[in-house]
Amino acid sequence: MVVTGDDHQRLGENAEQWVTWKNNRAFMRMTSGHCAALKIQAGENGTQFVCSIYEQRPRTCRDLARGSPQCEADWEQKGPGNSRGIQITEI
Repeated sequence: MVVTGDDHQRLGENAEQWVTWKNNRAFMRMTSGHCAALKIQAGENGTQFVCSIYEQRPRTCRDLARGSPQCEADWEQKGPGNSRGIQITEI
């Protein structure tokens, strides 16, 4: 997922923890097939991913509604190994 200059600024002093660079473009760092900012949390409804930087999340995350056709397409693009069995929620 692309990180813009505004996103990078919003991420603040910890931006480099969450961002990786390819040439002159910034992207959210991926870990085990998902955004590195997603943390696994056990809850009453089972195991789910929770965004650990929800208030600072990039514009793409803000614009991409969970479960929307665009979100589903993004999951499909990630291919095998994505974590589709785990629900993603906000904190």
